[in-house]
Amino acid sequence: MATEVRVPTLGESVSEATVATWFKKPGDAVKVDEMLCELETDKVTVEVPSPVAGAMGEIVAADGDVVEKDGLLCMIEEGASGAVTAAAATPAPAAAAPAPAPSGGTRTDVEDAPSAKKAMADAGLSRDQVQGTGRDGRVMKDDVARATAGGGASVVPQAQREERVKMTRLRQTIAKRLKEAQDTAAMLTTFNEVDMTAVMALRNEYKELFQKKHGVKLGFMSFFVKACTHALNEIPEVNAEIDGTEVVYKNYCNVGVAVGTPNGLVVPVLRDAQDMSFSGIEKTIAEMGAKARDGKLSIDDMQGGTFTISNGGVYGSLMSTPILNPPQSGILGMHAIQKRPVVVDGEITIRPMMYLALSYDHRIVDGAGAVTFLVRVKEALEDPRRLLMDL
Repeated sequence: MATEVRVPTLGESVSEATVATWFKKPGDAVKVDEMLCELETDKVTVEVPSPVAGAMGEIVAADGDVVEKDGLLCMIEEGASGAVTAAAATPAPAAAAPAPAPSGGTRTDVEDAPSAKKAMADAGLSRDQVQGTGRDGRVMKDDVARATAGGGASVVPQAQREERVKMTRLRQTIAKRLKEAQDTAAMLTTFNEVDMTAVMALRNEYKELFQKKHGVKLGFMSFFVKACTHALNEIPEVNAEIDGTEVVYKNYCNVGVAVGTPNGLVVPVLRDAQDMSFSGIEKTIAEMGAKARDGKLSIDDMQGGTFTISNGGVYGSLMSTPILNPPQSGILGMHAIQKRPVVVDGEITIRPMMYLALSYDHRIVDGAGAVTFLVRVKEALEDPRRLLMDL
């Protein structure tokens, strides 16, 4: 009996996805809940498991195809073995044996990268002359380049110097939203700098006790989240958004924390951050970061943010102008901590300093409000006791 495998529910406001990768091919045996393929939406990657055990039948939506919610992906021959279905699914004679693996150990039933195929053709190399390093021995472009270099070739073919790859849906969405922010918002950035001495001293004093009690490291981000929610309470327009001819003020702070992943930037949200403790913030950030790196973030994890914090300092950035995350009206940019000479009580001393940047929508946030917000963040970080006393 053939069982249909369809596109699962993708989440609120998401109606279509792109087939990113098939893990099975027609004829392969599959188990219940074994992953068949990955779908890529403009926000997250969705894995599609097999609903039944059997053998892979016809694949209806190939790699790169755009599929809609509940669209047909493939068929599973329920209860069939892989070998039986393979014979039925392919026109080759049932008695035909698979080609032996070449002496290099590379499988021949694996689809090589399109750029690698072209590079092999340009270089005059056969498949068994190249050792693949991709998944299941898949030949990649770099593998062909190494094989060409090993053969003493003095000139690298032009095809190997460039590669044209279609943007992922996530990258397309990032590009669209960032350009939308520039086109629609009256974006402006104001800067300040903060002396991190007090935060670093407090963190060093309590980090071991904090980790022992809460099971998570005490980082800098919890201090920044608390400082921002404190400042947002005083300057609510930075936490608001424009809806037509109305300004929507939020009586809560859903703080998005930008996280870089191999597939692009994602912004998981800390909901009701104004009510969260330091340990709650650190635990949630750790959980979201792990999910982001593993591609397990759900759409709900990234919806509903009212303000964003981006930490370019982890990559060494000294100063930048972060771009708004629409429809939000404010984003704080953190940067690298650098020891610099500063004047304290009339004397020059060396302090760990960080530049802060607040990009804001000037349509609803005035310059005075933006500067005041950044000053309040600075004050809270330079004297964390102010957070405890709501000053």
